[in-house]
Amino acid sequence: MTDDAEVREAVAQAHRREWAVVLAATVRLVRDLDLAEECAQDAYAHALRNWAANGVPAKPGAWLTTVARNRAKDILRRESVLRSALPLLVTDDVVPGPEDRPDRSVFDDDRLRLIFTCCHPALSRDAQVALTLRLVCGLSTTEVARAFLVQETAMAARITRAKKKISGARIPYRVPSSADLPERVGAVLEVVHLVFTTGHAAPVGKELVREDLADGAIHLARTLHQLLPDNTDITGLLALMLLTDARRDSRLSADGRLVLLAEQDRTRWDADKIREGTTLLTEALRRGGPTKYAVQAAIAAVHTEAATWEDTDWVEVVGLYGVLRRLWPSPVVELNRAVAIGFRDGPEAGLTALAPLLEEPALGTYAYLSAARADFLRRLGRWAEAATSYEEALAMTDNEVERAFLARRLEEVTLHLD
Repeated sequence: MTDDAEVREAVAQAHRREWAVVLAATVRLVRDLDLAEECAQDAYAHALRNWAANGVPAKPGAWLTTVARNRAKDILRRESVLRSALPLLVTDDVVPGPEDRPDRSVFDDDRLRLIFTCCHPALSRDAQVALTLRLVCGLSTTEVARAFLVQETAMAARITRAKKKISGARIPYRVPSSADLPERVGAVLEVVHLVFTTGHAAPVGKELVREDLADGAIHLARTLHQLLPDNTDITGLLALMLLTDARRDSRLSADGRLVLLAEQDRTRWDADKIREGTTLLTEALRRGGPTKYAVQAAIAAVHTEAATWEDTDWVEVVGLYGVLRRLWPSPVVELNRAVAIGFRDGPEAGLTALAPLLEEPALGTYAYLSAARADFLRRLGRWAEAATSYEEALAMTDNEVERAFLARRLEEVTLHLD
C-alpha cells in the first residue's frame, strides 16, 4: 500500500506533466474530444485507487494513456452503432502534411495535432485560446473562465460550442499540409506563447512555475521551428521563451519565496539557454527584421547581458518597448513600458506613466498594475497609498507564491503607518 498523500501528489504531478499527452493520444484513437476528455479524466480517477494499492508506476504517463485508451475502446464497443452516426474528427486526411515526410518521428506529436485542431480558423480566436487552455493545458473550466473574466457557465457553454463545431465541421486532427501551414501558424504561435506564459507565472495554485507547461511550450516551439525553420515569428518566439526560461531556477529562494529580477542570483541563470536564445534572436532579426516576439526576446536579452541589476540598460529597454507598442498595441505592453520608464527615470516618472492605465478597462482586474504602482509608491515613501495598492493587488492574485510576496510587502509598508 502506498500512502494516500503520496498517491494524490503523484496523480497531481502526472496531471500537470502528462495531461496533454494522455488526452491527445486518446483523441487520436476515438476522434471525439468529449469522449477522449471523459476517458482521460476516468484514467486519473482510476489512478487514485490503483496506485494506492499497487504503487505508482515507473511511467505514469504511459500507464494513464493505456488506461484512457482502453476505457475508450470499451465505450466505443458498447456504443458503436450510436457513435457511427455522430460526426467525428477526421484523422485520415489524405492531403500530404508534415507528418507524411520521411522524418515523420520528428513531427509525430499528438499535442501539436491537438493544438492545430484547437486553433483551426473556423473557430473564433477566443474559442481557440479557451479550448487550448482547457484541453492542452488541462486548466479547469473555472480557471479558464477566470482568465477570460467571464462566468463559469458562459465559459462552459463556449467550450462546448467550440468542441461541437470541430466535430460538426469535420475539422481534421492533424498538422496542416505544407501549403496551409504558414497561414495557420500565427494562431498556433499565440497559443503556444500563452501556454508558456501560463507556465512561467501560474495564475493559480501553490507553484510559481508550471514546469510542465513551460517545458511543453518550448518543446512545441522547437517542433514548429523544425517544421518551418525560415519562419522568423517561430524563431523569435523560441528565442523569447528560452531567454525568459533561463531565469527559472533563480526565481524562488531556498524556502520557496518569490525572488524579483533585481535580486536574483545571475550565476544560476541557464547559460546554455541564453546562448541558444541569443543565437536564435540574431537569426530572426537578420532574416526578417523585428516581430513582436523578436522584440520581446530582445528585451529579455538586455537583461541577460547585464552583469547586475544596476547595469541594466533601461534606455534600451524603454526604446524596445516603444518598438513593441507599435508592432503589438496592448495595455500590458503599455504597463511594462511604464514600469521600465520608472526604472529609467525614477518612481515618480513611473507613477506618471502608469496613471493613464488606471482607466484602462482591460487592466481593471490585472494584479500586476496594482503591484507595480504599489512598488513605486513604496519607493517614494508614500506608505498609505502603497498599502492600498498592495491590498488591491492581493485581492486580484490567486497564485500562492505571489500572494505571500505581496502580503510581506504589505506588512512592511504598514509598519510605517504606525
